[in-house]
Order: sequence, then C-alpha cells, then structure tokens
Amino acid sequence: MNDFFIDGLTVKEMLLKLAENGNQKFSASLHPGIEHVLGIRIPDLRKLAARIAKGDWERYLSAADTYYMEERMLQGMVLGCIKPDTDVERYLARVTDFVWNINSWSVCDTFKFAGGKAFTEKNKVRLWEYLKHWMHVGEEYQIRFGVVMAMELFVDEEHLEKLLAEYDAIRHDGYYVKMGVAWALSVCFVKFPERTMEFLKSNRLDDETYNKTLQKIVESYRVDAETKNLIRSMKRKNN
Repeated sequence: MNDFFIDGLTVKEMLLKLAENGNQKFSASLHPGIEHVLGIRIPDLRKLAARIAKGDWERYLSAADTYYMEERMLQGMVLGCIKPDTDVERYLARVTDFVWNINSWSVCDTFKFAGGKAFTEKNKVRLWEYLKHWMHVGEEYQIRFGVVMAMELFVDEEHLEKLLAEYDAIRHDGYYVKMGVAWALSVCFVKFPERTMEFLKSNRLDDETYNKTLQKIVESYRVDAETKNLIRSMKRKNN
C-alpha cells in the first residue's frame, strides 16, 4: 500500500477535511469546465504542502492522485517547498511530471520553483531554456506555465527583448494562453514602459491578446492617467 498519511489520514482524506472550511461553489465558478474542484483555501493548501515537504515527500509524489484539482495544486506546492536536487535536471524532471498534470489556471499559477532566489539565480540559463520550451509545446495550460513562470523570473534588463519575442511568437487559441500572455506583457509594460510600448506598436499578437494586454495595462494602478488614455487609443477595432 503506497498511500501517504499525515495525522493518520491519507492526503485525499485530509483535502476533503480542509474542503469543509473552503468555498467550493465560488472556486468552481472561477474554473468553468474544470471538474472535481474542492474549493480549499490556498493558505491551507500551502500549509499542508509545507508539512508534506518536511517528511517523505518522494513517497507522497509517487502515490499522489490527480482526481481533485487541489490534488494537482498540492503537488506543485510540494515541489516548491522541498530542497531542490543538487542535479538541476533531476529536479526539473520532477517539475515536468507536474506540468503535464496542470489542468487549470490556478494549478499553473500557484506553482513556485523551490530554493528561492538562490536556486533561480544559480540556474538562470537552464531555467530560461526550460521555460522557453514550455511556451511552444502546443498544449494550453503547459504553454501558460511557460508564459507565467517566465514572467515571474525574466522580466529584467537582460531578458526583456528575448522575452517579448517569445511572447510574440506564441500561436495558440486557448483562452488561458491569451490571458497569460496579456498579463505578462502588462507586467513588462509596468517595469519597462518605453521598450514595451515600442513592442506594442509593432507586434504579431492576435487582436484578442493585444486588446486584453491594453486592458491589463489600463487596469494597473502603477500606470498614470495620461498613459492609460494613450493605451486606450491604441485598441484595435474588431472586424
């Protein structure tokens, strides 16, 4: 029997217990089309992940199920809490197994690489190539993973032009890809307004992604009113 137990309960039993203090109806409404949503509060999931990471987390991952959306989220959170393998490729292989299990925007967006800034700085070259790969794999949530994680790690002076080029090259009709790219580009604009503005004046984004990017920029409290008016004027008209 390979079940992982905590406080005498299997992880699935623990999640069902945590769900009693959650909000299933509200959480399900945020994930249209996604089945088996428990509605567990994110802080509760993170606390559980931290506890699992202090124990035999490899046994947990080997036995982890994916029936409930939160079971998928928990696996990503555990991978963010453990000490990364000395061999970065071994750790990234664990992450890859998780990425193929992503089935919603929240499973994607709650993931963080383990080891904090020290890990990402040490392995920045490898992580750039790793995330660039995911941005063009062809599957909606896996592309979003690459987009969002690259936004988290590489909106900087060194990578901005390359990052904008990668976002510009993405071709996928998935809603959560388009929204992920729009979100990421709005972050680029906040941090590097002049250079991102030049990109917005000349790009190959589809109209939906482009207009959603403008909307995200306008919604930012870090963009001044005059700039927001200019951004509004740049909206593409629907054919």
